[in-house]
Amino acid sequence: MRILFIGDIVGKAGRHAVASSLPGLRKELNPDCVIANVENIAHGTGITRSTLEEIRVAGVDAFTSGNHVWTKPEVLEIFAEGTIPLVRPANFPTGSAGKGSIVIRVGARTMQIINVQGRVFMNQHLDDPFRTFERELSEHAGEHPDAVFVDFHAEVTSEKVAFGLWADGRASAIVGTHTHIGTADQRILPGGTAYITDVGMVGIQNSVLGVDKDVIIKQFLTQQPARHTLPESGTCICNMVCIDIDASTHKATAIQRIDRIVEV
Repeated sequence: MRILFIGDIVGKAGRHAVASSLPGLRKELNPDCVIANVENIAHGTGITRSTLEEIRVAGVDAFTSGNHVWTKPEVLEIFAEGTIPLVRPANFPTGSAGKGSIVIRVGARTMQIINVQGRVFMNQHLDDPFRTFERELSEHAGEHPDAVFVDFHAEVTSEKVAFGLWADGRASAIVGTHTHIGTADQRILPGGTAYITDVGMVGIQNSVLGVDKDVIIKQFLTQQPARHTLPESGTCICNMVCIDIDASTHKATAIQRIDRIVEV
């Protein structure tokens, strides 16, 4: 089973970069499933029906998110309908809209996708992501998924690394998201879990995490708030990882960074 995971897609430029590059990547890598973090697809924060559909049409099969998932009210309708394979962090309080994990079909196989969010330096007061992961595993154990894929959406590298080593052998793959900066520590952990601290983003390369660089630089210089604007065209960085999983053992056999430059 081969999974292509796309890092945080930021705004219109990110969406266009995915649409431009994904058909070629599908031919080149032949993934069985494409997953993307989409919490920033609607002008840099949140999800709308139209932007999510744009990513679906581009060829993404399933979607993870994070702390910005609630920004646009439309996501509540999307969660209520339950027809799109979109997950939000499972450790949000009981009663929150949507699901924190789902089991999807990948060809003749099945895969559980779990989304959890870190707590260090994050604004929300959430349940423990470590124990939440165990709960989600247990709740779907009867479905016997052939692979377990985790998006750990967190700010701090130490929290992500600790989670990866703690969950090693119980997840097939753990990918970090949220910081929009790709790390170079992709590897197979001793227990057979593919791991990377942060995949990165799909957005304008010479920006600050996808936001217009001049706006953010001015904020640092003046310490005054400013409305974030996002460039909609230019040179985009596309940060992804490609992960191979042996469905017979549920263990990963390979993980590689896939980084592309795309003009949009």
